[in-house]
Amino acid sequence: MAEVPSLNLHQLKRMKEELTRFMMTYQFALDEIVTKIEILQQEFHYMNDYNPIEHVNSRLKSPESIVEKLHRKHLPINLSSMRENIQDIAGVRVICSFQSDIYEISRMLQQQKDLEVLEVRDYIKHPKNSGYQSLHLLVRIPVFMSDRVEHVCVEIQIRTIAMDFWASLEHKIFYKYDRDVPARLRAELKEAADSAAALDRKMEKLHLEMKELKDKEEDSEGVFELILKDNRLRLPEAFLKQDDDETLK
Repeated sequence: MAEVPSLNLHQLKRMKEELTRFMMTYQFALDEIVTKIEILQQEFHYMNDYNPIEHVNSRLKSPESIVEKLHRKHLPINLSSMRENIQDIAGVRVICSFQSDIYEISRMLQQQKDLEVLEVRDYIKHPKNSGYQSLHLLVRIPVFMSDRVEHVCVEIQIRTIAMDFWASLEHKIFYKYDRDVPARLRAELKEAADSAAALDRKMEKLHLEMKELKDKEEDSEGVFELILKDNRLRLPEAFLKQDDDETLK
């Protein structure tokens, strides 16, 4: 068995500093993406009087988790290998109310000039065999450090509340069974995913119907206000005419 080369204190310190800087760039990339999403959320709310985002979560894989993933894939364990082979070190999850909100948020993000979209995976139009649904964007964003610019990959998952609820429970079940889930449970999970998708469609239909009713009410109120305003303008003339008629009598 080959001997593992020993590292002196200076080498260990340097490795720690490099790993810290490496992880920092991904944290800064996460911060930038979350800030972008918050700005878009506020702009959408002010311009449309509607908030398409329920909440936003972000997470950074631990160095131990990254190393474990490289080990499972039989890949070299070093910073270059991490950067090239692990694309979900930094992840952001955006939870929306409705499916149409998902595509609107995706569109707004893809229009950002400093975001390079590397990949779009639409698991809503094309769900996984398990029933999993979500829209995934893999983007690259520049992070400006003191001595250089790092271009960092971030995975953005956009999904509805129902999709997120299902995915969370599926993850717990797969974790409990160590991914060896019985066929019966897999079938029931797929059925639950179909039910969640049907619920999303139903709720969006109700949302659109309510919006249509509200728009009609606002249009009616606007017409009513115009009529009132018009009548108010004519009232003085009508009163004058009435006074003239009484004088003639």
